[in-house]
Amino acid sequence: MKSNDLSYSVIGCAMEVYKALGPGLLEGVYEKALIHELELNGFDVKSQLELKMNYKGVNVGDGLRLDIIVNDELIVELKSVEELKPVHYKQLLTYLKLSDKRIGLLINFNVKDLMDGIKRVVNGY
Repeated sequence: MKSNDLSYSVIGCAMEVYKALGPGLLEGVYEKALIHELELNGFDVKSQLELKMNYKGVNVGDGLRLDIIVNDELIVELKSVEELKPVHYKQLLTYLKLSDKRIGLLINFNVKDLMDGIKRVVNGY
């Protein structure tokens, strides 16, 4: 599946979750629901995948976890916050670089219209 098609499909799954649950819940609730929706739609999903990070031969990445990876290609970083901040974009971009992935979705479920809470982030390598 092409990256654009994959992003579009994942956004569709997020919309389905949002339609059923609405805004205002904890991030973990949306994560479990989105994982379930993605799996129902036939995607290979990994969650809370540890991101190994070395600095000059020393592991410094303890505790870094990717919320969701879809088809071992797309990182989905979930939020349930009042508004997305620049640090959220930078966090996802750093995750993309460290994991050598190209495309990520930053999804904030705590919005009136979910499309306002979805941002696509591309790692230009």
